[in-house]
Amino acid sequence: MKTEFNSKWLIPLGLLLIVSCVGAFMPSAAPIVIGDKVVAGDVAWMLMASALVMLMTPGLGFFYGGMVRQQNVISTMLQSFIALGVISVLWVVVGFSIAFGDSIGGVIGNPMTFLMFNHVGGATHPALSPTIPLMLFAMFQMKFAIITPALITGAFAERVRFSSYLLFICLFSLFIYAPLAHWTWHPDGFLHKWGVLDFAGGSVVHMSAGFAALAGALMFGRRKVHVDSEAHSPNNVPYVILGTGLLWFGWFGFNAGSALSAGESAALAFTTTNTAAAAAAIAWIFFDAVRGRKPSAIGACIGAVVGLVAITPAAGFVSVGSSIFIGTVASIISNYACHLKASKTSVDDTLDVFACHGIGGLFGMLATAAFATTGGLVTGNLTLFTTHIVALVIISAFTFGGAFVLFKITDFIIPLRVSAEQEAIGLDMSQHGETIVDETSMMEKVKSLLAEGE
Repeated sequence: MKTEFNSKWLIPLGLLLIVSCVGAFMPSAAPIVIGDKVVAGDVAWMLMASALVMLMTPGLGFFYGGMVRQQNVISTMLQSFIALGVISVLWVVVGFSIAFGDSIGGVIGNPMTFLMFNHVGGATHPALSPTIPLMLFAMFQMKFAIITPALITGAFAERVRFSSYLLFICLFSLFIYAPLAHWTWHPDGFLHKWGVLDFAGGSVVHMSAGFAALAGALMFGRRKVHVDSEAHSPNNVPYVILGTGLLWFGWFGFNAGSALSAGESAALAFTTTNTAAAAAAIAWIFFDAVRGRKPSAIGACIGAVVGLVAITPAAGFVSVGSSIFIGTVASIISNYACHLKASKTSVDDTLDVFACHGIGGLFGMLATAAFATTGGLVTGNLTLFTTHIVALVIISAFTFGGAFVLFKITDFIIPLRVSAEQEAIGLDMSQHGETIVDETSMMEKVKSLLAEGE
């Protein structure tokens, strides 16, 4: 097949080449500060935890890929997978420094502190990584930065232009994710200083993705199949089950790894993570059954993920018993939110990212403040709970408003949405020239759909 020169891809290729050349000739600098001696057991655990979190991104690809229509499976899975490449490079170049560099007013890290991973080496850092190499801490945090924009893709699945998606995730990572991580997890971040508790990313990862997803759904508008009220059926339920298994498995690294050491806190997070997911999985299908629906594999999978989302900020701060409550209630709330979205609104959040991650993360943050064994509402302390409420208002406004602006900027540079014909063909073929659908039957269906539109 004859191909034509496409100049629009020269800019990203040129930027990558420039970064590559700068990196090749940048001298490696010594650490800015050096903490205590490396603890080998912690290093071993954090290497494993980092690998587990990395596995979650392809797991998310299967989870989302199984839910979309057949002509969009490859594109949906690639949107998760490509984040491994794009965000990994961006994180090394400047993302880590914005998130964890020297604090500028508690709002953002100095981009020059760890530019190109300069000063990031094998020594510990007294404030960020007291028992593991700073480089390992940076790599662990990178896996969180990768999966967060990938989570958003479920909201605008089946209608996003691939090139505009790449631009958006870069902007989101630099201007929303990294600053929010600084606020919450950097010792000098203003939310951290307020005492806000977010063990592993209920706000930084899930609320930011969920509220950005809502902004994206509003910005993209409705798919034709959604306007026509066509039933949305998952194309491959086994893919969804496989994706859920990989996510659940990887989440042990996500939450227990956030203890940053192989100790009691990691063991507690490991246990509460599994317990909340288990409770949420069965709560979802029980609630479905009460409402007259058949208990389904899809329901159990979505419920488990909601439980994992909700326990994420609380994992190392609450009791195991509390994790059952958190998983169960979060599952019921998100289930009902999905129902309300479908029955009472026209919002086309394709895979219910806001209902599951936005609301699940929001509830998890409130539950953390309520059930924290130290300083929580159940101990008679109101301060943490009121602090979390204020923080959640700030985070919600920042992530939704910021993402909406970034979508607008992206759309101005590269139109976000594919054409009606490309949407009908499916993103696999229109964006990537790959498909698992019989092309003849697909083209006949497209002609039919376009004829109806005329």
